[in-house]
Amino acid sequence: MKINAKSLILELLMANDGEPLLARDAIAASTLFGISENSVRVALARLSAEALVEGAGRGSYRLGPMALQLSSELAAWRGMERRMRPWSGAYLMVACAALGRVDRSALQRRERALHMLGFVELEKGLYLRPDNIEADIDGVRQRLHKLGLEPEALLFRADQFGAEQERRIHALWDGAALSAAYARLETQLEEWRQRAAELEPETAAREAFLLGRQAIRQAAFDPLLPEPLVDAAARARFFACVQRFVEHGHQIWRGLFDGSRPSPNPAHRPAADRLH
Repeated sequence: MKINAKSLILELLMANDGEPLLARDAIAASTLFGISENSVRVALARLSAEALVEGAGRGSYRLGPMALQLSSELAAWRGMERRMRPWSGAYLMVACAALGRVDRSALQRRERALHMLGFVELEKGLYLRPDNIEADIDGVRQRLHKLGLEPEALLFRADQFGAEQERRIHALWDGAALSAAYARLETQLEEWRQRAAELEPETAAREAFLLGRQAIRQAAFDPLLPEPLVDAAARARFFACVQRFVEHGHQIWRGLFDGSRPSPNPAHRPAADRLH
């Protein structure tokens, strides 16, 4: 996705673990992507009007109520593998055909919720995924509802599909391509980390942000498929690599912010120091 003032502000806040972000830090970050100070201030006003951010004191902002749940879900990739369980071969099914598609906002929230939890469409309005996430079906239901799936949608477990149906279901995911993506991105991230020290601080910060957002998006939207649909070991290595890359990127950004301002009052740690 293209970097603009709104997306940059939201992603900085989502990386901030609930801590406020100073407007001056958002402006400093925006210069790395050719975004003007005026664009940042306009974006902050619009995000506030949409309840995506809110004031957190003089010249600082935090995520607003409309963004908190999505932020929490996007950050859940860090511990998601620990919440998986062995796959029995059953599937979770969501039936949405009776919900309609007239309300575009509701449809967008519904499809985003299903996509974020790895559901794919089997038939029109019928989605499924392997039943290998969360402790039970109620945990999945709660997450889907928080993300925007209507309570009227039917969620249930199904198994005992025929051999041809199983082949058709397995073909809904390209496990080989997904496994290859894990290895490719892991190599890309590790090679960048090896040469990061050779880069100018501003270049390193910009590239770390762009590579990091790509890797985090891959991890956050990973369908968390079980074996044998995907190489689970390759996924685990990729997730661990992303965590190392994110921590490295945050160190680069902290150094950039610290070097761009006078020494702060030690009693008030700047928001940039909390971008982790």
